[in-house]
Amino acid sequence: MEESVISGTAHDASGTRFALFGISSMPTDWAQVFRTLASADLTIDALTGGPPDDTPDHAPDTNDGSGARSSGPPSLSMTPPSVLDLNAYLMYAIGKGARRRLSDRLTAHNLRLWHLTVLAMVADLGPQMKTVLAARLDMNASDLVKIVNDLVKSDHLACDRDPEDRRRVVVRLTPAGRSFLAHLSADITSTDDDILAPLSAEERVTLASLLRRVHRHLEPAPAGVAGPSTGR
Repeated sequence: MEESVISGTAHDASGTRFALFGISSMPTDWAQVFRTLASADLTIDALTGGPPDDTPDHAPDTNDGSGARSSGPPSLSMTPPSVLDLNAYLMYAIGKGARRRLSDRLTAHNLRLWHLTVLAMVADLGPQMKTVLAARLDMNASDLVKIVNDLVKSDHLACDRDPEDRRRVVVRLTPAGRSFLAHLSADITSTDDDILAPLSAEERVTLASLLRRVHRHLEPAPAGVAGPSTGR
């Protein structure tokens, strides 16, 4: 259910000020709620769906993402401030939002993330057997077959018998598929622009480089492929 969020500042008869924050799943008289909870005659200075206009005298610090903390009113974020210092949580939360935006863009083309991944793998590495493709993508073979079949029906991929071994089926990108992938890549690039809107061009280059390094560190080796040697 969609939740109504409210924030602002308040002060009591002595003039003591403090921040307040509330969430409700139904229309709510927030001023009445806080008066009742506090059992005091409170004056609500700012009750809006956005950040309050006035800054409390002792507002908690907020992290702007650069490591520096600045004083200001609490944001409407549903994220506990303490986890904003945990990089693993930030990557999870950002990845979740990015995946949703990318999925929405792909859905407009009747595709899912796996369709894009398979198309890109075949385009980048050339024709390959289904078994090899499934291993490289760490994907269940039966799931891969479904994705490939979808892309064959749309004329983006083709499956041919290997002339050197008729038992093997090789997946290749069709001319139509290559043209479609170029169009799709240009279309979904706007997703990056949306997600990275707060960053400058230079910051985006730096972020991309750092993310690729972390990705290489965390990416598992394909099935059947030995990892780095640990011998002395």
